[in-house]
Amino acid sequence: MRSFDAVLEAELAELATLDRRRTCPEVEGLSRTRVTVDGERRLSFCSNDYLGLADHPALATAAAVAAQREGFGASASRLVSGDLPAHRQLEQALARYLDREAALLFPSGYQTNIGVLTALAGPDDVIVSDALNHASIIDGCRLSRARIVVYPHGDGDAAAHLLEAARTARRRFLVTESLFSMNGDAAPLARLAQAADVQDAILIVDEAHAIGVLGPRGRGLCAAAGVVPDVLIGTLGKALAAAGGFAAGSRALRDLLINRARTFIFTTAPPPPVAAAALAALEIVDSSEGDRRRALLRAHADRLAFQLPALRPKTVGTPPDTAPGSPIQPFVVGTDIAALTLSAALASRQIFVPAIRPPTVPLGSARLRITLSAAHLLADVDRLLLALSPPE
Repeated sequence: MRSFDAVLEAELAELATLDRRRTCPEVEGLSRTRVTVDGERRLSFCSNDYLGLADHPALATAAAVAAQREGFGASASRLVSGDLPAHRQLEQALARYLDREAALLFPSGYQTNIGVLTALAGPDDVIVSDALNHASIIDGCRLSRARIVVYPHGDGDAAAHLLEAARTARRRFLVTESLFSMNGDAAPLARLAQAADVQDAILIVDEAHAIGVLGPRGRGLCAAAGVVPDVLIGTLGKALAAAGGFAAGSRALRDLLINRARTFIFTTAPPPPVAAAALAALEIVDSSEGDRRRALLRAHADRLAFQLPALRPKTVGTPPDTAPGSPIQPFVVGTDIAALTLSAALASRQIFVPAIRPPTVPLGSARLRITLSAAHLLADVDRLLLALSPPE
């Protein structure tokens, strides 16, 4: 074995010793709620396909038509080979849906946060960031070279004090998720918006897990709270069942990102069929069918949220206070091995929910991240609850 491979194998062995070595399960099938995992049929509660659109025929048709009309690959950065109709149409539709002047597509949600934060913030600036923000936000903050100060999770007053303390900075940014990806709880958006307004700070909100799902017409938690952030980040790969991310705001914001966001400038644009599928999904989201799917999802979320607390281990402290209607319901068990054991127990009952362990979540808070979809049945939720119930 080459010496470098020996080093890699030693690191993998260390991860295994810590119960943190990961592998990608082999999954097959059109549905994201009823899947074949490693050759075995299972009921899945780990997908971000919140509205159950991943196998919707309208998305497949839109992608096929776009592929025939515009080809599949975009071939280059849009600054090099130009905009294609699918990109323009989706951006315009997103801006209308969110009631913003403009939107800009990125190849992924991760690249959106990296691109936005590094384009807007620099060494003379301060970024005030929630302690449980997503890795893409954390990495974007670091790469911006701004000074980063972290406030306790969900503490709007602490965020306000940190903004005040940084008043000599060139620019101050306040960045948060709206619905947190591992806890399913909501940021205090009204308080954060007030703090940003008082301190003349720039508010950036990542609505990745709320767009399409929560708020009026699924427009997210900012719309529900009456908050208009300077930059609204969203994703196309969750409720919209496609791929990619976007930033929405003013036309000046879009123009600056085109000129300075390296993750937009120096990468190939999203394939036109993917953008067309996202547009088809957005049309469903903003329709009576979208309302119906959100109502189904809310019924599942309410049922699970009502019964899940009684099943959680009493030794892991107070569980996160999930937002009403959140499709993300964490089942915190504490240790890594406890999460792996519970995941395996569910697998033996043909239920697929992988263990989430550090560094994705804080040490001692390993969990099952249960996610719901409009494609689930109430009987599916009951089956999960029964499988999580301790033996009598």
